[in-house]
Amino acid sequence: MNRKTILIAVAGAAVLSTTAIAQGDGLTQNPVEVRSGDYVLDASHGKITWSVDHMGFSTYVGQFTDVEAKLDLDTANPAASSLEAVVQTDSVGTLNDQLDAHLKTADFFDTAKYPTARFEATSIRLTDRDSAEVTGNLTMRGITRPIVFAADFNQAGMSPVDKKYTLGFDGRALIKRSDFGMQYGLPMLGDEVTLHLEAEFKLVEPGAGA
Repeated sequence: MNRKTILIAVAGAAVLSTTAIAQGDGLTQNPVEVRSGDYVLDASHGKITWSVDHMGFSTYVGQFTDVEAKLDLDTANPAASSLEAVVQTDSVGTLNDQLDAHLKTADFFDTAKYPTARFEATSIRLTDRDSAEVTGNLTMRGITRPIVFAADFNQAGMSPVDKKYTLGFDGRALIKRSDFGMQYGLPMLGDEVTLHLEAEFKLVEPGAGA
């Protein structure tokens, strides 16, 4: 067997191997093929990124990195599903130590007095094949307000990293910080805050703890 034939054989084997992996891992982008059940957020792949207008000069961006969430998913009847999330407000970060410290004061999140923010879904309504409108109550700084976020299904299947059944979403919402008692800097600093949610949920297998 000459060198050219060997290279062709190796390339063919690699293609066949890759195809087998893709077919064997059960990944799907079809929502009706997703497994129903109880899911918990993978904390290392669950973030909330926020952005707000900074006096018209720029859009400032930060994150909450400590988020916990539970999803009870009913794919046959999505409206019967439930979602709850808890955000540790002290995890707010902008890569600027001085600003981070200010955001944790009573001017903004007042993290010492209100260490968590909570969201609980009250309704989930499909808007198309792989998107939904999630309505719920957001409690922050002791104030509860209804909000709506648009959720898009990305993919589900066995993660090749931890071999756990994984469900991925992203979402977007728009809120007003003044609704939650954050008046600092208005109107120069933006009132409307855009939230971008990225989440990977892990299926809790029967008999396993969350």
